[in-house]
Amino acid sequence: MDDKEALRVGAAVRRRRRTLGLTLAAVAGRSGLSVPFLSQIENERARPSPRSLDRMAQALETTTERLRAAADSARAVDVVRAGDEDGVRRLVRGRHQLSALEFIGEPDLGREFQHRNDEVMYVVEGAVEVEAEGRAHRLGRGDTLFLSGGVRHRWRATVPGTRLLVVSVAEHIDATYDARR
Repeated sequence: MDDKEALRVGAAVRRRRRTLGLTLAAVAGRSGLSVPFLSQIENERARPSPRSLDRMAQALETTTERLRAAADSARAVDVVRAGDEDGVRRLVRGRHQLSALEFIGEPDLGREFQHRNDEVMYVVEGAVEVEAEGRAHRLGRGDTLFLSGGVRHRWRATVPGTRLLVVSVAEHIDATYDARR
């Protein structure tokens, strides 16, 4: 975690404390840390040590990993640099409403998918074949395919060097509409 990331954990600590309905004094009592120090952390004027972060996480009934993930989500701007690897590359870090993956090379995952939320596939380079709703859809460079949440599908790259961008509403967000609610 670099300095800027460490400072961002304060917002995650504050959100978690408020979610639990705790005061700074209550968290201080649970963690053994001082109220002024916790206030400085929440206001991003102090950087917690790994030990202090662990004590805060325990006091907030969570883990340091979850606090760090929540800190990642607090970023308003985040750059993910291109890589040369084959496989799957996550284009959005942290837990956001948007999920974006780039599949690079010729992955044939050999399985069917069904997500509860909508998804868009965009072929950056190469070609893919997508089976959805009993039909095969061949997509080439620049083509997109939209899939509503709940549609069973599978896909495979049909050309070496294929790059496929998959963007969806994140799985942890319930974006489906239920008329019974």
